[in-house]
Amino acid sequence: MEVRPSLPSMTVDAARPAPLKAERRRLPAEVGTWMFILGDLTIFAALFIAYLYNRGEQPAEFARSQQTLTQAFGAVNTLLLLASSLLVVMTVRAVRIGRARLAPPLLYGALVCGIAFSINKIIEYSNKLDHGLDPATNDFYMYFYVLTGVHFVHLLVGMGLLGMMIALSKRSSLSKHQSFFFEGAACFWHMVDLLWIVLFPLLYLVH
Repeated sequence: MEVRPSLPSMTVDAARPAPLKAERRRLPAEVGTWMFILGDLTIFAALFIAYLYNRGEQPAEFARSQQTLTQAFGAVNTLLLLASSLLVVMTVRAVRIGRARLAPPLLYGALVCGIAFSINKIIEYSNKLDHGLDPATNDFYMYFYVLTGVHFVHLLVGMGLLGMMIALSKRSSLSKHQSFFFEGAACFWHMVDLLWIVLFPLLYLVH
């Protein structure tokens, strides 16, 4: 008799935290988002391998061309993307713990970092083109413009996603699909950051 009344109580108490644990352990966003991200990373990995192979074939030419790059441009852009990625992490956490009002200013900060990166990159491109350094200069600059150019396109797409995240963060509540999109957009932005963390040393620093 003492066991019977305790069973429903234990069942209810045990059932309440179960969904929370499952929610914490689930992969952010949808599976399709991760398939896209992994596919994108695979393409970049192939480009990185091709770059390293050609660098091994022309070490002197690549080293000489690398010295014409301004490391300050790459370093500043690295700091900007790291800061923006941190702001996006804080945004997702704020939404999850019920402090959605903090999300818009955090996302605006991340977007400003993306805009600053874009301006910095355009200035760098203009500087190189003014000195006659274009994709036809040599293999190093061909890879430089291809790799940073494709990354720049991803950055612009990511900035568009940040804008959509800002719009969603201003809503009183999000549907399950909207929550998945919110997390997926955040993951895409982290991918943009990750790619640049690889590109910066690969193009500007590694000898």
